[in-house]
Amino acid sequence: MSITIFKRSEDLIHHVNEEKKKGCSIGFVPTMGALHQGHISLIEASAIQCDVTVCSIFVNPTQFNDKKDLETYPRNLCSDIKVLMDSSCDILFAPDVHEIYPHESGFVPSPELSWAGKVMEAAHRPGHYDGVMQVVYRLLDIVKPDVLFMGQKDYQQQLIIRQMIAAYEIKTKLVMVPTEREADGMALSSRNVKLDEESRIKATILSKTLHDIKSQLPHEDVNSLQEKGINQIADKGLEVEYLQVADQNTLKPLSKVHKGEKVVICVAARAGDVRLIDNVLYPD
Repeated sequence: MSITIFKRSEDLIHHVNEEKKKGCSIGFVPTMGALHQGHISLIEASAIQCDVTVCSIFVNPTQFNDKKDLETYPRNLCSDIKVLMDSSCDILFAPDVHEIYPHESGFVPSPELSWAGKVMEAAHRPGHYDGVMQVVYRLLDIVKPDVLFMGQKDYQQQLIIRQMIAAYEIKTKLVMVPTEREADGMALSSRNVKLDEESRIKATILSKTLHDIKSQLPHEDVNSLQEKGINQIADKGLEVEYLQVADQNTLKPLSKVHKGEKVVICVAARAGDVRLIDNVLYPD
């Protein structure tokens, strides 16, 4: 399948507007490249629900609070284009930094985020979500999609973007697509390619621990489940940053879970120099 590639926002805007004049609905999948089946699942979801699917590839510098992480983030546009050509993607937007941020300082949204802006990733990566909201706001302003598709693996991210969309009354619907996993349960991630063989095997403990906790819910003492889970991960040699059972809508940490309560169980840990995140929903 052929795809149309744009590097300039004004060219993309013109093309998308022409598609909208034809009555086409626009689906949008923002990525930072290093594409894998998880990204393709978002594109496939868009192709089912929308007439035209736009995928962006842009490694956003404003969301990296670790310069080393930015420098080593995997980039291979040629390989990514080949992946997209075998997918249901119609349009690729591959801008440079100056195209996304034409001025020295771009608009940074600051909606009320409640617990979502204080815990887990927000606590461990200061400024990260400011950069995420900045780039997604900018991309939505360029593409103006009817539907935005984001993965469950970055649950906190999609929740924050959902809150941003509501706060600024952006006319885009956000759809969360379930996490794609390897046969051994490992969540697909662009960072997985940075794992050596030993670390890759050890990292399967993350999904196992999440499902172990899920199988014991509802529970009157969530803190004990979390402590047991942290020890289980640490015993495999991974450094745990957080393991948290939280409310799905607010990410408020929970000390107990009642029957019928909707929660998300999130984890972040380092396998050597590689930082990994994962989550599962309860109930399904």
